[in-house]
Amino acid sequence: MRTSSQLLIGALAGSAAAMPTVVEPRQVQCPAFPSPVPTYSQYPVQSTLPDPFLPLKYTTTDNAAGSSTFAKDIMAGKGSNRVKSTEEWYKCRQPEILQMLQEYQYGYYPDHSQEKVEATRSGTTINIAVTAGGKTGKFKATIQLPSGASASKPAPVVINIGGMQNAPYLSAGIAVAQFDYTSVAPDSNSKTGAFWDIYKGRDIGALTAWAWGFHRTLDGINMTAPEIDPTRVGVTGCSRLGKAALAAGLFDTRITLTMPMSAGIQGIGPYRYHGMSGQDETLENSKSGAGWWSNSKLGTFVNHHENLPYDAHTVAAAIAPRAIVIDQGSGDQFTNSKATAVVVYPAAKLVYDWLGVGDKIAMNVRSGGHCDMAGFTSILPFVQKTFFGTATTKDFYSGGTYGAPMTTTYPWATAVPPKAA
Repeated sequence: MRTSSQLLIGALAGSAAAMPTVVEPRQVQCPAFPSPVPTYSQYPVQSTLPDPFLPLKYTTTDNAAGSSTFAKDIMAGKGSNRVKSTEEWYKCRQPEILQMLQEYQYGYYPDHSQEKVEATRSGTTINIAVTAGGKTGKFKATIQLPSGASASKPAPVVINIGGMQNAPYLSAGIAVAQFDYTSVAPDSNSKTGAFWDIYKGRDIGALTAWAWGFHRTLDGINMTAPEIDPTRVGVTGCSRLGKAALAAGLFDTRITLTMPMSAGIQGIGPYRYHGMSGQDETLENSKSGAGWWSNSKLGTFVNHHENLPYDAHTVAAAIAPRAIVIDQGSGDQFTNSKATAVVVYPAAKLVYDWLGVGDKIAMNVRSGGHCDMAGFTSILPFVQKTFFGTATTKDFYSGGTYGAPMTTTYPWATAVPPKAA
């Protein structure tokens, strides 16, 4: 079993932007990742969102010490050895969350330091070849540049899969790149495509494979397109592709802005509170219908989703301090837009606020349905704020038409650690 620090190095190898520099107190010692890795039965049933500040080691029933109130206490933020400082978050808890999510949902991200990436550009097409372990996977990406972009005046870029509204972004001075995700890994269990040409046989979900495609596309852009600013990069997609964009933002610190659109379960929709709007997408029916999105271990939590030691708010919180904007349509019948807006978003924002970057997590509730392309225009003011520092009067910090946060869904909110002086 790899340590948290080894995992973080492997998962994020090749990233240009490191996590924030912090002065680490000498007394901060990270709890070991549990070994053997706990099964669902070793976690208590948590009907509310798990406390993001509680290390995994102290979430298991092995640490209940016979207490009949253990589950109630940890849901209320009364667990032992919770994170006490932002330094401890970045040094210990954030790497632990990355390992936990790879263990229980995504599968382990390949070690980029063992990969050789080659790229050539011809017009708007970038040909990308990745070699690791004597095996090579190839795919193509395209790039459109805004007027005036040059090596001396590089533009930010949004990489998308599945298509987006290009024109408003190009007009705003933002480049748009895209790759065919099916050539990286199909939306099926067939294990073909560039990713599986290299990593076939590993227990990795398609969402992670597509995230890898985002990252290798960014490598290709950085190698062949001096007109692009590598420090201003967005990733986006909708529905299952929004789930992939979320994973892409999670596993590469070069991603400046993560833009999951109508992402739902295994994305930014909660496993708990899954029936608040839409057709009730759940862990159970998503795993049954598209089991290849995640690794096999997530399947062990089917019918036990309240034993999961995390939820979608944990994923979003682990992206901090980098920016994320969540887009949901109030007419979306396929994802749980309401719970995303009034449960997941405010719970994740509490962590962002505590880290001092509350303005970098945004919620956009629009009218319209699933994967309505108008969503891209709707979030553009926040994208411009992130890339250019442009002021906006649009409210990106509320549940919109869904109303106030449901604070009863995250009772640990009353026990957020004090901020450092």
